Amino acid sequence: MTASPPIDDPSGAPMDGRRMRSETSRLRIVEAMITLLSEMEGMPPAETVAMRAGVGLRTVFRLFEDMDGLYRGIQAAMIGRLSPLMEAPVQADSVREAIGILVDRRAEAFDLILPLQIAADSQRHRSPALQEGRLRLVQMQRAMMLAALPEAVRADPVLVDALDLTLSFEAWRRLRKDQGADVERAKAVMRLMALTLLGETP
Repeated sequence: MTASPPIDDPSGAPMDGRRMRSETSRLRIVEAMITLLSEMEGMPPAETVAMRAGVGLRTVFRLFEDMDGLYRGIQAAMIGRLSPLMEAPVQADSVREAIGILVDRRAEAFDLILPLQIAADSQRHRSPALQEGRLRLVQMQRAMMLAALPEAVRADPVLVDALDLTLSFEAWRRLRKDQGADVERAKAVMRLMALTLLGETP
């Protein structure tokens, strides 16, 4: 019987058994952190993450030199989940239809990351990784919106900024957490605000 060929890492280099185990542990730690953030308020301690992942505490700090390393791992995992949703082309016959698609997609994405972003807010001021992640999310939202809007709208920078704010994660968080709106009501509010800005009859 011949030996199975080594599994390659993303860079194309062969991955030996120890590296495979380390990568598996990294993924388990990241998934444990994401799950814990969705279940509790605030950042869980490293001990809790290690227990949920089924690894030793030393393993967490061996694979992630500091918390920023862990935050980057979480953000990479979440970007991987969000990108197909946020970056898919918006095919619409009217600006009203485009806004509807944008709101639906953002509602799904924003509710997915809502607990993670709330937890991240408490640590962002001292974490370059979380600051970079926030900027990337803002840029992703804006790029998605611009790709869906007609040229006449994109040509008005003030209107673009107003729409960007109206359809932002911050607006969604305010609606869902502070105003207690359910998903459908929050989506209706976003559509109303965006269509009003565009001069469309809500």
